Amino acid sequence: MTEHYEYVPHGLLRRRVRDIASGVEGVLMAVINENVSDSAVYERWVELAYIRNASGREFTTAASNVEPAHDQPRTAASRRDPRSA
Repeated sequence: MTEHYEYVPHGLLRRRVRDIASGVEGVLMAVINENVSDSAVYERWVELAYIRNASGREFTTAASNVEPAHDQPRTAASRRDPRSA
């Protein structure tokens, strides 16, 4: 029997993120490549992001829908004003 999922490394794990599809924010708990097919012949793999919202419930969304939440600390590169020399 083969595995039906595998964990995928992601740069925003354990950080506050926003699901762009729903607008809901929470903490990214995991990104998993899952076989969502109900057929033994045809496999369909998708990367799902598991996000825990403020109430403690987790929901899934496509990993491509995950972006950093607006309250994230900014890095030195993002603080730099592109107009300054």
